[in-house]
Amino acid sequence: MLIVDSGPLVATADTSDNDHAACRALLEGDEGPLVTTAMVIAEAAYLIDRQLGARAEAALYASITSHQLTVENLEDSDWERIAELVTTYASLRLGGTDASVIAVAERLGTTRIATLNDRHFRVVRPRHAAAFELLP
Repeated sequence: MLIVDSGPLVATADTSDNDHAACRALLEGDEGPLVTTAMVIAEAAYLIDRQLGARAEAALYASITSHQLTVENLEDSDWERIAELVTTYASLRLGGTDASVIAVAERLGTTRIATLNDRHFRVVRPRHAAAFELLP
């Protein structure tokens, strides 16, 4: 299982992004499943539309409907954990989207996260492991 943050989704869509090749290889080559949150999709969709336009944004949604990417529903316990993380890491400006990735990773018991945001994910200590494995 690989939990996917918004950065790799944007980089995969944008062929001019410096991280495009690495992110595309990761997301297309990982045995998965590839899992994310609706908060990540909202952030990635906004960025993709702003940078690349509506067709590229629609391709993101097609990856969900074709089951290449699974959007995990956030449970009440996830929302509680998101609030806790945002408060605990207020000086880091963690934010709800990254906190949702962490909460889902903890609940699903995985440490593998696809992200380009090493700053946040290297600092946060997950409840279920010593650290996250950050890819690519």
